[in-house]
Amino acid sequence: MGSALVEIDDLKVHFPIKSGLLFDRTIGYVYAVDGVSLSIRRGETYGLVGESGCGKSTLGRGLLRLVEPTNGKIIFDGTDVRALKGEQMRLFRRRIQMVFQDPMSSLDPRQTVESLLVEGLKAHDMHKNRTDVRTRLRTTLDSVGLPSSTLGKYPHEFSGGQRQRIGIARALILGPELIVADEPVSALDVSIQAQVVNLLGDLQDSLGLTYLVIAHDLAVVRHISDTIGVMYLGALVEEADGDRLYERPLHPYTRALLSAVPIPDPYTEDRRERILLTGDLPSPANPPSGCRFRTRCPWSQDRCASERPELRVFDDSGQRVACHFAAEILSGELKMHEVRTELVRPGGDTPPDIGAGLIQSATDLP
Repeated sequence: MGSALVEIDDLKVHFPIKSGLLFDRTIGYVYAVDGVSLSIRRGETYGLVGESGCGKSTLGRGLLRLVEPTNGKIIFDGTDVRALKGEQMRLFRRRIQMVFQDPMSSLDPRQTVESLLVEGLKAHDMHKNRTDVRTRLRTTLDSVGLPSSTLGKYPHEFSGGQRQRIGIARALILGPELIVADEPVSALDVSIQAQVVNLLGDLQDSLGLTYLVIAHDLAVVRHISDTIGVMYLGALVEEADGDRLYERPLHPYTRALLSAVPIPDPYTEDRRERILLTGDLPSPANPPSGCRFRTRCPWSQDRCASERPELRVFDDSGQRVACHFAAEILSGELKMHEVRTELVRPGGDTPPDIGAGLIQSATDLP
């Protein structure tokens, strides 16, 4: 993998909260993304995970300026994205495309597949040579495993997996360098998810694509990601190489997320202890002081309430964590507070979705 293609520095996306019947006035803000910094290397897949409402999708849309950032820098291949206007912004959008979560709602049901694909070419004035357009359409459909007969059909005539392939084809038609995939498989059956994930990998190998994959399924993210970032309440709390993150999670929130993943070994799954984290997910309009996870963290200390931890490099591996006591937690020097525990039994309720509100963690993590 090469140098950084995308560099995001202290990115903030705040949405104003309005009040008033005749005259709107701002009474507060929703801090959807609040100071995120990360780098995506050319040719890699960066996986961004976190529970529902943590700001993952807003970050992806902010990168494309589908929502305007409040503050911070977005550098794409050496260009300041926030400074682009007019024609420059239009040309930039050819280089970054997005695949949306629900293909049925993101595809216009009144348009044929051909119309959906040509629409992007028209927007970028790439449709005048009809022979070249037809060749591009067929080549793009073939790359996602769909026949050319697909062109004359409508979205409702396809299965969910086929519709997502059409969505991927729509993103590929302009020849982008970076694709932001927002929950690309969460709306699909498990068997179809594997097909789409493998397709994304094949396209990356053949076209040299770079991905930002936004997801909540930790198994999918581990399978396809080179680097994984974990978000909580608008902030990045941990970042590491994919395998290292799973083998040695440092942040308490990451440990909680990983403990919610079922282990495909009945003996181990039956005997591991889980801890139910107390407290509700705070509002992004009124986040806690200091560390945002402290209200649910079983290792929280007085310092966590007064000082917000910076995302810092933990060791020579490059793993980054935003926790004052990551080293003490890892070594076992800092013990957990008293929390409710339960023993997981095979066939019992094991929530696979980390956005389920009540997150669980295991004491047997390293």
